[in-house]
Amino acid sequence: MTWKAIELEENNAEKLAQLIDEAEAIVIGIGAGMSAADGFTYIGERFTSNFKDFVEKYKFLDMLQASLFDFPSSQEYWAFQSRFVLLNYFDQPVGDSYLALKNILKDKNYHIITTNADNAFDVAGYDMDKVFHIQGKYGLMQCSKHCHAKTYQDEALMRRLAVEQENMEVDYRSIPLCPECGAPLEVNKRNAEKGMVEDPIFFEHLDKYNEFLENNRDKKTLFIEIGVGFTTPQFIKYPFYRELDKNPNALMITMNQKKYQFPERIASRVLWFNQNSKDLTLDVEELLKK
Repeated sequence: MTWKAIELEENNAEKLAQLIDEAEAIVIGIGAGMSAADGFTYIGERFTSNFKDFVEKYKFLDMLQASLFDFPSSQEYWAFQSRFVLLNYFDQPVGDSYLALKNILKDKNYHIITTNADNAFDVAGYDMDKVFHIQGKYGLMQCSKHCHAKTYQDEALMRRLAVEQENMEVDYRSIPLCPECGAPLEVNKRNAEKGMVEDPIFFEHLDKYNEFLENNRDKKTLFIEIGVGFTTPQFIKYPFYRELDKNPNALMITMNQKKYQFPERIASRVLWFNQNSKDLTLDVEELLKK
């Protein structure tokens, strides 16, 4: 099978729109760059204005560094994380890129995998059975000892902890505790050293994603990376390369302002679009409306 749109001389938006129309299946990998393009950044004013006290005390450079910091107490941990969770999950507004992508994928045969843990897909109204959060979700909590495979959500508690904290600490009596072992709960996000709690819903979504890949492996499948860097290539980038190995009919698009090296064996089937991912996504949405 050949992709006719590859031979066309159109601009990136027109070429991508035609590739999407040609595809029999679409797999989208979403990284932090997509949310950042919508303004949900971990640097600058959005970080410093919401965590001024923590920046002054610990000299954090960005929100990612701060969110991964090993705070000296659970009281301080939850003082930071309650604000972080509200900012990046419960109170994060809908992103234009996510709305545009949802419209692009309407009536398409698709599935999404994301390393983001924010609320972007939920608040944009996606079919969440087609979205796999491989790195966890900020709105969920897990046992810090990983003693059992269950996650918890308590938006009201997050709001109370964010408001009632003093001197960068929450009341020790308000710290959420594991109902099984009594250890403090923590945010459900993957840690490079100890991983994360993967509950039954996680595995249900993993199975649906893998089933989609298997069912479409012999089709003209378009793999699209949006804002995927090289922090955790084992979750999206490398698996996409392997899928191209398995399916000679597959093609990959990477939307990133940085150009990464592609394996020589698949380089001829990878297209790099380096313009702003938000602008490109909105342009494709407009073209597909016509």
